Amino acid sequence: MKPVVNIHEAEAMDFAGGDGEKFAARIAPIGEVIGSTGLGAMYVTVEPGKRAFPFHNHLGNDELFVILEGTGTYRFGEQEHPVKPGDVCAAPRGGPDKAHQLINTGDVALRYLGIGTMGDPDIVEYPDSGKYSAMAIAPGKDWWNAHLKVIGKRETQVDYWEGEL
Repeated sequence: MKPVVNIHEAEAMDFAGGDGEKFAARIAPIGEVIGSTGLGAMYVTVEPGKRAFPFHNHLGNDELFVILEGTGTYRFGEQEHPVKPGDVCAAPRGGPDKAHQLINTGDVALRYLGIGTMGDPDIVEYPDSGKYSAMAIAPGKDWWNAHLKVIGKRETQVDYWEGEL
């Protein structure tokens, strides 16, 4: 741990979802590197036409995004907002009306700092696909390697008493 890190020198990893056509980013964890235990941060780079994450809302954590370079669209609830360097996007916890997603709609890389509380566990809903995820990080290393992660759809849930003796 060191208390200062330069975002341009932080170790980043490629992150792509599905076939990589829509979802692809380069993500550098920052919070853990500087020793933060209650507030997470990541430096995210998204190429034109891409997005880092699906449209989602957190039931247990707040987030915000600081746009550093590039332009894009911030989906928030049922609204879309253009974003540019210097903009700060709110993503408070709540239901689908607080769902959020940054999309690079510009011609150059969109770079932003994502900052969020680290309440554990957290429930995340994905309004576009009707999915949800329940995640408990501890005692895992991070959200990539969570101790318990369940992703499903409401219609595939089982009854509370199913399988109990």
